[in-house]
Amino acid sequence: MRILLAGGTGVIGSRILPELVAAGHEVVATTRREDRLALLESLGACGVLLDVHDAERVAATLTEAAPDLLLHQLTDLSGNDWEANARVRREGTANLVAGATAAGVDRMIVQSITWVFPDGDTPATEDDPIVPGTAVGVMEGLARRLPRSTVLRYGMLYGPGTWYAPGGRIAVAVSAGQMQANPAITSFVHVDDVVAATVQSLDWPDGIYHVVDDEPAPATEWLPVYAAGIGAPAPQPVPLPEGAPVGRAVSNAKARAAGWTPAHPSWRTGFPRPRG
Repeated sequence: MRILLAGGTGVIGSRILPELVAAGHEVVATTRREDRLALLESLGACGVLLDVHDAERVAATLTEAAPDLLLHQLTDLSGNDWEANARVRREGTANLVAGATAAGVDRMIVQSITWVFPDGDTPATEDDPIVPGTAVGVMEGLARRLPRSTVLRYGMLYGPGTWYAPGGRIAVAVSAGQMQANPAITSFVHVDDVVAATVQSLDWPDGIYHVVDDEPAPATEWLPVYAAGIGAPAPQPVPLPEGAPVGRAVSNAKARAAGWTPAHPSWRTGFPRPRG
């Protein structure tokens, strides 16, 4: 299969790329930084410089690449600028879909997230409605304009290269005592399991899939375990402010039924372990 990987140098894209090449796929991978083109080439791809907000260049890239599949792994989180990331989801995805349509590319797989549901007492499935009016909802809706689309809603990523790795943004905050053990629920997933699910999804039926581990948990449970694993002070449990969202657990039953089995079924065994 010929694949255009939009976002080939990110935490996920850079790990997916060699797996796709090893599986025999021909990959054209994009980056917005010229100094990362060599990395893409070293991983086995044809590297292309691309700013997803340049609609004309996006369309030209898709026409030139003529892929069988557009794999959308673009984010913009390096500067902790949430609006920049939302813009990628709204405007960048719109450009990708428009370019794919013009180039006759009829299939897209897109990275999404699972913390998009209103509070609820039961694990959310792919059939449950998400919070309306978000950039995530816009992105997913745009992807569904193509004849074939798969939305992979990843849980909170942890593992090498993520914010939860030693020295990462969350690790630093927890070590400084800046995070609170409150009842808000998180569904985690190890980055290696995300890579495996994404590669496997090339053979799944089109649709939405939740890629999370088996144990959604409140911060009162997972944060003390994580803090101990990185040698940080034990966080104190605190209540959420009145009216603050608690979040909702997310089910991975559909992805499991499609054949995905996480190597790290729980953050309890995937998080760093205390030394000694």
